[in-house]
Amino acid sequence: MVCIDTNMVRAGVVSHPSMWPFCGYNEIQEPRRKNVLIDYEKLRDLLGVRSYDQLKMSHKGWVDEYCGDGEKSRREEWTESIAVGSGPFIEKVKERLGFRARGRGVMQGAEGYQVREYSAPHTPLFGAEKDDIGPKNTYLWGINDD
Repeated sequence: MVCIDTNMVRAGVVSHPSMWPFCGYNEIQEPRRKNVLIDYEKLRDLLGVRSYDQLKMSHKGWVDEYCGDGEKSRREEWTESIAVGSGPFIEKVKERLGFRARGRGVMQGAEGYQVREYSAPHTPLFGAEKDDIGPKNTYLWGINDD
């Protein structure tokens, strides 16, 4: 959740997620009364907190810690993966993706498992000369402009 709220901070668009109206930070800190987008009960259960006030304080602390440490680097497991989570969760996501999961594998990372595309090394398939293109690459077609 902190990763989602801090994407625009990391990109340098805003200095704090509260300044970006389209993230979940403001909705968690000041819940909407209508058109609620977050299932607060489920979120509390998933994070293992007892009350909404505890959720709100923990979330604010996580974001403030992230914004204050100066280390706002891109984290590959979150930015290049389709999903990140426990093994069973990832398997369920891959199953639900069906044919769209072709070419994507389940990998174990630092923060659990990920569904993502395998990366191929960026090496040339064959050697190339590092010379300028010259007459040796020319083919004369023998066409006359008569």
